[in-house]
Amino acid sequence: MITRRDFMKVLGGGFASAMAIGGYAFAFEPLARLNVTRYELTPPGWTPGLKLRVIALADIHACEPWMSARRIASICERANALGGDIIVLLGDYASGMNLVTRYVHSSEWSKALSTLQATLGVHAIMGNHDWWEDRNAQRNGGGETFGHRALAEVGIPVYSNRALRLEKDGFGFWIAGLEDQLALLPGKKWKRSTMGGLDDLGGTLAQVTDEAPVILLAHEPDIFPTVPPRVSLTLSGHTHGGQVRFIGHSPVVPSRLGDRYAYGHIVEEERNLIVSGGLGCSIAPVRFGVPPEIVVADLG
Repeated sequence: MITRRDFMKVLGGGFASAMAIGGYAFAFEPLARLNVTRYELTPPGWTPGLKLRVIALADIHACEPWMSARRIASICERANALGGDIIVLLGDYASGMNLVTRYVHSSEWSKALSTLQATLGVHAIMGNHDWWEDRNAQRNGGGETFGHRALAEVGIPVYSNRALRLEKDGFGFWIAGLEDQLALLPGKKWKRSTMGGLDDLGGTLAQVTDEAPVILLAHEPDIFPTVPPRVSLTLSGHTHGGQVRFIGHSPVVPSRLGDRYAYGHIVEEERNLIVSGGLGCSIAPVRFGVPPEIVVADLG
């Protein structure tokens, strides 16, 4: 028979454990950890002899105290040390939550990102929060956000349904970047009844003029079922791995496809997708089982 004293011990132990887990998820994993997650693959149709290291940063969500300009600069320093041929930024630079002490201005986070260096340059796309936090862009229903302008001002090209051919060691490949799939919010003040996307997959891939492999940058991974086999690799962010992940499963994922594209390397019908767990937090500053990460993809 359990005594009151025994019961209180169990209750106290459970409370202490909950507090420890909560403290880890709220304070340690989002702020103190930074993983480098590596993938090695040779996608179907990849050019023999082409070896390419792609560094991907996603979902920065600049704000204090969680993702200050100083911390972004530190992450960039770590990314530079990884020796990437190319660095890609997968969107969501703007904060996506209210639990902050200060919002980091686009001029600050873009200046930190300008320290990134790679032989074949740094290439960016926008994310949904970059659109959602810009009232003028919402009112206009398109055009540029403050994020587009901030990155352009520091010399980082932003791909808005655009493809560009690059070369390494005489071998060509394409970077194709989509505009955001959830860019335009619904609401009476915007005169829209549904969420609107500004992505144009067909128009973007129509710019590819030869058989060189294509790397597609798409903030949300939900587009992957419609990506043709012509694309060697799709790189996405947005999900943050669910921010809470247990034994390979994320209970809550901001995707109409649930856990299907929550995190990691996914292969479907010989098509390859890598979804980054991202760096910052959205809605709440909590991460558990999916720490902030820099993605390194070694291709070929």
